[in-house]
Amino acid sequence: MTTFLDLAHIHVRSGKGGDGIVHFRREKFVPRGGPDGGDGGRGGDVVLQVREHLNTLYSLQNRKLYAAEDGGKAGGNNKTGPSAQELLIPVPAGTIVYLDEGDDVLGDLVAPGQRLVVARGGRGGRGNARFANSRNQAPRVAEKGEPGEELSLRLELKLIADIGIVGVPNAGKSTFLAAVTNAKPKIADYPFTTLQPNLGVASLDEDHTLVLADIPGLIEGAHMGVGLGHDFLRHVQRTRVLIHLLDGLAEDPIADLSQINSELALFDEDMAKKPQVIAINKIDLPDVQAWQPELEEALRARGFEPLAISAVAQTNVRQLLYKAAELLADAPEPAPITELPVYRQETDPNEFAIAREEAGWRVRGVSIERAAAMTYWEYAQSVRRFQRILEMLGIDVALREAGVHAGDSVLIGAHVLEWED
Repeated sequence: MTTFLDLAHIHVRSGKGGDGIVHFRREKFVPRGGPDGGDGGRGGDVVLQVREHLNTLYSLQNRKLYAAEDGGKAGGNNKTGPSAQELLIPVPAGTIVYLDEGDDVLGDLVAPGQRLVVARGGRGGRGNARFANSRNQAPRVAEKGEPGEELSLRLELKLIADIGIVGVPNAGKSTFLAAVTNAKPKIADYPFTTLQPNLGVASLDEDHTLVLADIPGLIEGAHMGVGLGHDFLRHVQRTRVLIHLLDGLAEDPIADLSQINSELALFDEDMAKKPQVIAINKIDLPDVQAWQPELEEALRARGFEPLAISAVAQTNVRQLLYKAAELLADAPEPAPITELPVYRQETDPNEFAIAREEAGWRVRGVSIERAAAMTYWEYAQSVRRFQRILEMLGIDVALREAGVHAGDSVLIGAHVLEWED
């Protein structure tokens, strides 16, 4: 089974914040030094960034987990731990980022250098110096670093090109792309040679260039995903003009033209409205030359003005390119894509749920699980602080109403606590 190179599933995990510490000054002749425990460093973010020379997601196929480094631990004398470096994941322009389950779009990366932070690093835990006040001048309380974020992502690539080259398998799309650009696609005389889109840049003159995408051959049912239909069709959505190559040796090129346009319309009705240049390919062959006039007449009767070319012999390929460029000049500009904000959980982090399990009472919630992970359970003051958080969020009342009794186990994240009245 062929792995398509414009789809990738990855799991990302940002770095945990560094732990703050409980520490007191220890100096000669200073018998009661004050608290000087520093804060932990921030964990590393996970960032997707557009890399200009990439045009597939192949580099993400063989690695499923991307984990940023954790922040450094704090030190005494109010020393803050070092923050971790962000983890950069290079992607090609045209990458759309989804949550792996569902169709929630986190970002659409289209411009060179554009960045999207998909997982924020956890903040560093505070040291005991931050908890000192007039009533508690020697606090034995600190925070562990905030946990990082974990997300499973689905990345899909929609190539960004001015002109898309479409047609049935073996119509000569890759040969045409190679003839007008420096692209080197795989070319052979059998259907489905091309299993991934290819990009090429064609120079019209010293000041003008065109980006072309060779879209692999479409077959009937492509809009429903037959073959690799969905994978191929989404690349056409970014293009503004289409070059539609007809195989001059096909049994019925008119039917092929109708089929491809139907598949485009069924996948996305706007795609069928894109300007098209129709070209009859392979006119270097005698069989094609023999019925070229009849085929051209049939196309004109349907409102098309075809151009006869030979991608192999490079006959009329520049003329076809210039004709597509003329349509591109008149085509409407694409709507600007607004940059999406960094993903944030939409639910209230203070919400919680309580469920009875065999092992005890399970409490789930973003804020309370994060607080449990950041608590130093070996310090009584830290435990009392966690109890105040339970009261502030209303969890203690909710547990009593649910029927918790003294001695019952309460599970919060990875921690098992014993309930006391």
